[in-house]
Amino acid sequence: MALSVRRIALVDSGLGLIGHAAALRALRPDLSLVLSMDPDHMPYGPRSPDEVRELVLEAAQATLPYRPDAIVVACNTASVHGLDSLRTKFEPGIPVIGTVPAIRPAALAGGPVAVWATAATVASAYLRGLVDAFAADIDTTTVAALGLAEAIDAADLRQVDACIEAAAGQTPTGIRGLVLGCTHYGLVADRIAAALGPDVTIFDSPVAVARQTLRRVGLSPDGPAPSLQRAVPAVEAVLLSGRAGELPATVAAYPAGAALLTPPT
Repeated sequence: MALSVRRIALVDSGLGLIGHAAALRALRPDLSLVLSMDPDHMPYGPRSPDEVRELVLEAAQATLPYRPDAIVVACNTASVHGLDSLRTKFEPGIPVIGTVPAIRPAALAGGPVAVWATAATVASAYLRGLVDAFAADIDTTTVAALGLAEAIDAADLRQVDACIEAAAGQTPTGIRGLVLGCTHYGLVADRIAAALGPDVTIFDSPVAVARQTLRRVGLSPDGPAPSLQRAVPAVEAVLLSGRAGELPATVAAYPAGAALLTPPT
């Protein structure tokens, strides 16, 4: 008997959703993904909470014709300002999963810890609350990685390295863990790790978010994916500020993006 395909929608202003999409496909290659990006209004960081809330609602609403089984908010800023509104609008019919920086596992591993994020996130009460809740006894430093998310969206790797170098220069020596507080940053985690050295462990959120998403739709994140009678394309649809489109060519600059572009077998 043929198995029905589960469909997950992911929303973000830009390429931050790519790492989450790749994590979902790695755990369950039988999933079909709908990616809703918002190039007309990116980045979300400098926008007001009300603006972000409306934009992420529109991005999620645009995925409804594809009948997603769950919606993943693959953006820290959008999760902070829009998650409650999304859940009020779509749940319980469609589970909505947000993104939280991996401060808790980093603190459990022991400090000192640094958190890289956008300037808006670094200045937010939300991030301070996470640090107070999960790392109150850990020496924690927050660093605004200025321009890094924008450079990643543009696939300007020279500028990416310059932004990483600048953020590394503001990061205290001797840290044991670095939390990536913007979903974009995971796309260049290898370059960040190279800049900080082998003694620093990188903590990111896509795998944890992917596992939670699978649990919310009743799938095991640990069991093997079922065999399908036909290949399932990694990305079923791409929406660009609500319009049907294609993944930008810039995603090929990153391993997670290249995996999504690879035709299924």
